Amino acid sequence: MRAVDIVRAYLAAMEGRDLAAAEAMLAPGFTMEFPGPVRFTTLAELIAWAKPRYRFVKKAYDRFDEAPAAEGAVVYCYGTLAGEWPDGAPFAGIRFIDRFTVAQGRLIDQTVWNDLAEFRLKAR
Repeated sequence: MRAVDIVRAYLAAMEGRDLAAAEAMLAPGFTMEFPGPVRFTTLAELIAWAKPRYRFVKKAYDRFDEAPAAEGAVVYCYGTLAGEWPDGAPFAGIRFIDRFTVAQGRLIDQTVWNDLAEFRLKAR
């Protein structure tokens, strides 16, 4: 399976809340870094952190780029976020970029950049 296909499958599992399937795609020692910077090593940590930030979020993808790397491959995905704030107000059109390192068929790490905090300030 290509690295980009692994990333797409992981993102689909996360959006569908199939956490068991998503976790099965993670390499031992997997790390995630979100704006702040905030770091996680488990999906449970990510979900607990996100819970007070928004009710849900969905991604619309503009493109995926895959490039070889020393560890295997690096995949970038670009697009926009849409969802609901904790009070139920909708949001949309928030830019994001995710960067994944993939090796031996598993995700090694994920780094996330987005404008969610700027939109959140405007929503208050």
